[in-house]
Amino acid sequence: MMKRMILNRLGTSALSLFLLVTIVFFMIHATPGGPAYSILGLHATPQAVAALDRQMGLDHPVWQQYGIWWEHLLEGNLGYSFTQHAPVASLMGAYLKNSILLYALATAIAIVFSVIIGMWQGYWAERTPGLVIGGLQMIVYSLPVFFIGTLLILFFAIDLNWFPPGGIGGDEHWQSGGAHIGSYIQHMILPGVTLALPLTAGLSRYFGHQARDEYRLDYVRTARARGVPPFRIAVNHVLRNAIRPLVTVIGMMIPAIFVGGVLTESVFNYPGLGWLLWRSALEQDYPTLTAIVLLIGILTILGNLGADLLNSILDVRVRYE
Repeated sequence: MMKRMILNRLGTSALSLFLLVTIVFFMIHATPGGPAYSILGLHATPQAVAALDRQMGLDHPVWQQYGIWWEHLLEGNLGYSFTQHAPVASLMGAYLKNSILLYALATAIAIVFSVIIGMWQGYWAERTPGLVIGGLQMIVYSLPVFFIGTLLILFFAIDLNWFPPGGIGGDEHWQSGGAHIGSYIQHMILPGVTLALPLTAGLSRYFGHQARDEYRLDYVRTARARGVPPFRIAVNHVLRNAIRPLVTVIGMMIPAIFVGGVLTESVFNYPGLGWLLWRSALEQDYPTLTAIVLLIGILTILGNLGADLLNSILDVRVRYE
């Protein structure tokens, strides 16, 4: 049963990847005047457009271009940025690891505090502490990321001078050595917390509802009647059963993390993938923009696949059927 389900998930993900790449390809060709005009601008001369078409292979039939598109993707060739004057793959690689570290920090913070807050909210559901937590969640979740980031900069960077207001510390990329690593972490705290706060508000609210429903089930009432300590009930019973749906939600929130990352990295001038996406949009750097959108789509599909597989492992019913 479990093997068949895993194969089904892998097949669905492979089909989704194929459709994603195909849709992105035809969206590029649907731009006014074609990809060459999008790169060079609508006021480009016909000679310049024709030269770029030949350089990019756009003078071939569409079906042939589609095959070349797949071939380039499989080779890791994502095109060339005419505004940054560099291959898109190397350009993205230079900023990707900064984003991975920032998003990993924000996601870790969000997951840990979502579970803690959600368990507390579920335990005190429909009572004053639970209602207060729910109100605070709605307030934090409704605040724009750039507003949260600006407040943190004003308070913690300018007023208290505890953390730097932006950048990455010395160099745009990761360097070895204790001083560089310490500076890097120090620069990552404020943007990490900025990105984590709305995620925590959303995830903890969802997890709180799951925990509340578990606390209302008969097996929890039975455990309480038998005198099982509340902490043991929460960890051994409620947490184990309530956390599975949270795994799926985290996998589905990858696009939201990237959207929040674009705003967060822009506010803090943090050189990550979101900052590169924002800059590429301003400069109409379509090859880079397309590659980042494609990467976000692929990561979303892989994230959902990973969440499904992890849920299957956590679900005892699937393992024993």
